[in-house]
Amino acid sequence: MSIKFRLIIMNFLQYAIWGAWLISLGAYLGGGLEFSGRQIGSFFATMGIASLFMPAIMGIIADRWVPAQKLLGICHLIAAVLMIAAAPQTDYVPLYSLILCSVMFYMPTISLSNSVAYNALSKAGLETVKAFPPIRVWGTVGFIVAMIAVDLLGFARSSMQLYFSAALSVILGAYAFTLPNCPVAKMAKNQSWIDVMGLRAFALFKQKKMAIFFLFSMLLGVSLQITNAFGNDYLTNHFGSNPAYAGTFGVEHANILISLSQMSETLCILLIPFFLKRFGIKNVMLISMCAWVLRFALLGAGNPGSGVWMLILSMMVYGVAFDFFNISGSLYVDKETDHSIRSSAQGVFMIMTNGFGAFFGSYAAGEVVDRMGWPASWFVFAGYAVVVTVLFAIIFKYKHDPKAVI
Repeated sequence: MSIKFRLIIMNFLQYAIWGAWLISLGAYLGGGLEFSGRQIGSFFATMGIASLFMPAIMGIIADRWVPAQKLLGICHLIAAVLMIAAAPQTDYVPLYSLILCSVMFYMPTISLSNSVAYNALSKAGLETVKAFPPIRVWGTVGFIVAMIAVDLLGFARSSMQLYFSAALSVILGAYAFTLPNCPVAKMAKNQSWIDVMGLRAFALFKQKKMAIFFLFSMLLGVSLQITNAFGNDYLTNHFGSNPAYAGTFGVEHANILISLSQMSETLCILLIPFFLKRFGIKNVMLISMCAWVLRFALLGAGNPGSGVWMLILSMMVYGVAFDFFNISGSLYVDKETDHSIRSSAQGVFMIMTNGFGAFFGSYAAGEVVDRMGWPASWFVFAGYAVVVTVLFAIIFKYKHDPKAVI
């Protein structure tokens, strides 16, 4: 079995685990359990809380002590046990607490799986910028397959989605131990505590270019979990309560409609090498930010009836919004850092995007939803994305070399 195929299996399962609940959980919490916008937002903020420190900690462990592929497996197995414990809970505190603990071990696996892939591709003599996107696209396929399976199996509004996610996590947890070894860095004598603890990656903030990049990664990360938290709930419960839209496809099968977003990702991931080489990281990030503006604005303007075309278009631009930021940013960090701190640097990127960004974004979004209601909240989110776009265009200085890979 080729290394590319083995990494495809890893990526497929990695994101299928997430796709099994990330998009549908909001509908279950808002409809089945009748939680408020703030409470729903808090569940999606768990990913922000976990990403504040867990990816960095696991990245340090992977760089110094435990090979990344083994740590990947351990994290998935622990996350699965905690998700199984969370599934039968219906009260806010125990359900929230157990999902938070499960997410604590899932979120680091995103950066760990990237490190495993980069390491394996480098060992095979392959260029990561060219070889990784076609492999990573299968992660999006896994996400889509899991979303559609949850919808068609009738799990989208029940806790069965959590059991389904846990089962996939167990499979990947076992599979991870068969992946190519990621050697840990040898520790030299008289090494400083900064090197021993793997904190060298945080020195990247001393570089003005990287500090600004990480800052805007955080600001853009605010947008990441908003539609995940409220998109399904918006379609299923907001429009579902309106007789004019009752029975429409967007209301009855919101997961499948939203899966168009991930289908868009599959194409956009493959476009990343071309866009990075031709336009450079700054312009690619600006394209992503403009796509976030359209994503939110179209959700606010559309509906499952005569305005369904706007909802579909919103789903289609998501691929550009997410991939041109998240995947390109990960590749950029990998190219700008020494490979001795590869896992730690990916952890820092996760802290800024899925950590601080997602944490503040999820809680702020919940507050906006409770105060502004629908569809006004989508236009508030679009306005925020416009401000971030303008500031990034002015502040981030980057001169692209057309001869360079990024």
